[in-house]
Amino acid sequence: MKIVLIGGTGLIGSKTAARLRAKGHEVLAVSPSTVNTITGEGLAQALAGADVVVDLANSPSWEDKAVLEFFETSSRNLLAAEATAGVKHHIALSIVGTERLPENGYFRAKLAQEKLIKSSPIPYTIVHSTQFLEFLKGIADEATVGTVARLSPAAFQPIASDDVADAMADVALSKPLNGTIEIAGPERGHMHEIVARYLKAINDPRRVQADAHARYFGSELDDRSLVPGEGARLGKIDFADWFRQSQRPT
Repeated sequence: MKIVLIGGTGLIGSKTAARLRAKGHEVLAVSPSTVNTITGEGLAQALAGADVVVDLANSPSWEDKAVLEFFETSSRNLLAAEATAGVKHHIALSIVGTERLPENGYFRAKLAQEKLIKSSPIPYTIVHSTQFLEFLKGIADEATVGTVARLSPAAFQPIASDDVADAMADVALSKPLNGTIEIAGPERGHMHEIVARYLKAINDPRRVQADAHARYFGSELDDRSLVPGEGARLGKIDFADWFRQSQRPT
């Protein structure tokens, strides 16, 4: 089976590609430098003979207008090319909470992407993931003023990228759901406590302050904002194991 990974050289793409190749499948992992989903350059050639397409592409800009234009244009071009190529399963990685945080421009853009996928004739599966453990530092950085990171105490259930890749590979080898599944890490806690744990582990001197009104990339959170519902697929890697693995020399 030929599986094309759009954005296949990034964090999740490279790990997903390795898993699929290990199972004996033909995998084409493309980057924006080889296949441009905005202009369409290289799409037809990449998708020729493809059975499954996994869309892991990400916008180079998080500015509200730019990110919306990226996901809408990229998805339209990709879905049109897939229809021409006869692709049998379109898979997209999205985010838990897209429909619950309308103040967040990135989430609005991902929701627009999902609507395009659902309206396409191509069978699909959308994977909603919680935030990656690898992005904890970015969350802290965005919330920091001076030496204090003000973060929401809302429920938070981040997932390791290896668990995301496992899920994406499994979905790529499964039948389309024409629906959405959710994935998350095995541990749920409060956002400010999980980020504080990470900063302490890397000996970062910043102090974390819980603030119920702190904004998460523009949105105020509650305990339902970023956690999955019942029936979500849970990863196997907890914070301690993920951190230990992340510190190993590469």
